[in-house]
Amino acid sequence: MSESDSQEQVAVVLPDGSALEVDADATVEDCAYEIGPGLGSDTVAGKLDGDLVAKEQPVYDGAELEIITDQSEEYLEVMRHSAAHCLAQAVERHYDDVDLAIGPPTDEGFYYDFDNLDVDEEDLAALEDEIEEIIAEDYEIEREEVSIDDAEARLADEPYKLELLSEFAEEADTVTFYSQGEWEDLCAGPHVDSTGEIGVVELLEIAGAYWRGDEDNTMQTRIYGTAFEDEGDLEDFLERKQEAEKRDHRRIGNEMDLFSIQDVTGPGLPLYHPAGKTVLKELEDFVEDLNKDAGYDYVETPHVFKTDLWHRSGHYENYQDDMFIFDVGDDEFGLKPMNCPGHAAIFQDHSWSYRDLPIRYAENGKVYRKEQRGELSGLSRVWAFTIDDGHLFVRPEQIKSEVEAIMDMITDVLETFDLEYEMALATRPEKSVGSDEIWTRAEEQLESVLDSHGHEYDIEEGDGAFYGPKIDFAFEDAIGRSWDGPTVQLDFNMPERFDLNYVGEDNEEHRPVMIHRALYGSYERFFMMLIEHYEGRFPLWLAPEQVRVLPISDDNLGYAHRVANEFDDFRVEVDGRDSTLERKIRAAHDDRVPYQIIVGDNEEADGNISVRDRFEDQEYDVEIEAFKTHLEDEIEEQRTEPDFLQDE
Repeated sequence: MSESDSQEQVAVVLPDGSALEVDADATVEDCAYEIGPGLGSDTVAGKLDGDLVAKEQPVYDGAELEIITDQSEEYLEVMRHSAAHCLAQAVERHYDDVDLAIGPPTDEGFYYDFDNLDVDEEDLAALEDEIEEIIAEDYEIEREEVSIDDAEARLADEPYKLELLSEFAEEADTVTFYSQGEWEDLCAGPHVDSTGEIGVVELLEIAGAYWRGDEDNTMQTRIYGTAFEDEGDLEDFLERKQEAEKRDHRRIGNEMDLFSIQDVTGPGLPLYHPAGKTVLKELEDFVEDLNKDAGYDYVETPHVFKTDLWHRSGHYENYQDDMFIFDVGDDEFGLKPMNCPGHAAIFQDHSWSYRDLPIRYAENGKVYRKEQRGELSGLSRVWAFTIDDGHLFVRPEQIKSEVEAIMDMITDVLETFDLEYEMALATRPEKSVGSDEIWTRAEEQLESVLDSHGHEYDIEEGDGAFYGPKIDFAFEDAIGRSWDGPTVQLDFNMPERFDLNYVGEDNEEHRPVMIHRALYGSYERFFMMLIEHYEGRFPLWLAPEQVRVLPISDDNLGYAHRVANEFDDFRVEVDGRDSTLERKIRAAHDDRVPYQIIVGDNEEADGNISVRDRFEDQEYDVEIEAFKTHLEDEIEEQRTEPDFLQDE
C-alpha cells in the first residue's frame, strides 16, 4: 500500500514501538502487507490494543497492532475457534431442528452450546468422523459483512443468535458471518482461511450449561473438544488431562474424607470434615506465624453488613450482581464479598498520628460471592470461601517498603511449597472508581517496586481491582498447570470513600494509602491446588494423619498402642483391625499416610520399631527417639516429602 496525499493517514504502533502510517481505511492485513509481502500473505489475524480480531478488521489511529501468523501463540486459539465451527456444522448435519448458541475457543480447546440436541458420549465418535470429513474437504472459510436487517432474515430460525444480534445492533449497523461449505454462523471471528488448516480434533465430553450462564435460562447441551496442529501435541494434552483427572481434588477429597458439598446444605458451600480442617488449620497457623513476625494485628468482622457500608466502599455499584443481598425490616443487608470495608471502618474508628503508621490488620475472613450455579466446581469456585486477608494503612513514603515486605511473605509461602511462580502488574479495569491521577500514581508505585528489584513481570491491562491496581502471583503445580494465587493491591480510593486520615508531622490531616494483600489468595482455592499438586500426598506437616502404627498381629496390639502414645505429639493412628499386614500396609498407602510404623514380636522384644514410608521403602530396628527427632525436624523445616529413609 502506498501513501497517498489524497488519503487520510492513521498511525499504528508496532510491537517494537515504531509507528506505521497507513491509509485511514486500512485493515490489519493491509498493515501486514505494508510491513512486508511475506508477512501479509502469512497473516491469519491481528491484535488491536490486545484484542484478537479478524485480519479484515480496520485499524485506527494510535492502535497497538500485532500481526498473528501460524507461528504466533494466538494461532492455536484462532484454529480452535474454527474447529468449534466444524463441530456445529457436524452436529447440524447429523441432527435436525438443533438451535445453535455460542461456540468460543478456550484455554484448552473449545466448546459449542446447542438447544434441542439429544446426544450422549457414545455419539461423539460419529461427530468426530464428520469433523474429519469437513477438515478433509478443505472448505474455504469466508467472511461476509451484512446489515442487521439481512442478518435477521438469515437467522429467522435461530432464537439464540437473534438474541445476540439484538445486542450487536445497539453498537453497530453491520455484523459478520463466516461460512464454510453449506454452513454459516454469526461470528466476529477470527478464523483460519480454510477448514483444511485445522490440525487434529478430539471431542472430550458433554455437559449441561445454562444459556448466558444464567440459571434462570434454558439448560443447553455443551460439547467440549480440543484441537492441535499435530497428533503429538494432542497426545501430550490427553496425557496431561488424564493426569489431571487422576488428581481431581473432588475425587481425592472424597477418598480422604477432607470435605463435602451437599445438596441439603446448598451449592458452593463446602463442609470441611476433621481431616480437611486439620490441613486448613496448619495452613492458617503458618500464615499467622508470618503475620505475627511482620507486625500484623488480628481483627474480626461479621459476615453481613448493612448495604450502607457497601455503598460507601463502592462495592454496591460495582459488585452488587455478585452479592447476596436481603432485607431485614426497613434495612437492606448484604453478605460481605470482601473484608476490606470492615477493616477500613475499624481504622476509621480511631485517631491516628503519623507515628502510628503503618497499621496492619489481618483476618481469616469468610466472604460470599454469588457465582452462577453452573460455574460452581468443587473448591475451585464456591459461594463461601475464606481469604487470609491483610489490610495495611500506610503513609505514602512507606508504600515501597511495605509492598516489598508483603512480596517477601508471598515468596516465602510459595517457596515453602516448592511452587514456581510468575508475577504480573494488573492495571485499571474498565469498571473502576477513582480519578485518572490516582490510578496513574498507584500503577507507577507498584511498577517502581517491581523494577527496583529487577523482578520479571507481565502487564495485564485492565485486570486490576475496581479500586486499584495490583501485583498478581501465578504459580505452577506438579503437572504444569497455572493457578492464580496471592496478590498485593494498592488502593488510593477506599481511604477517600471512608475519609480516613492521620495527623502528619506538620500537624495537618493526611490521607493514608490502603494496601490489600492475601498470601494464599483464598484457602479454598489454595487447598484445592495443594490436593491436586500433591495428589493428596501432603507433606508431613500438613498431612491429616502423619503416622499410622500397624501391629503385625493382635498379639502386638498392646505394644502398638504404647508406641502410638510415644508419638502423641503427632497425628498418629493405630490400625487395630483384624486384617493381614499386607492389607494394612496397602490401606495406609491408599490413605496417603506419610509414614507407617510396623511392630511385631521382634520390635516388641527389642523395644524399637520398623519404619515404612509412602515410597514403600522400609527400615528395621529403628529407635523410637531417633524417629521422633526426625519427625520433629521434618515438620519444623516444612519439608515437602517424607525423607527419613532417604537420609539413611
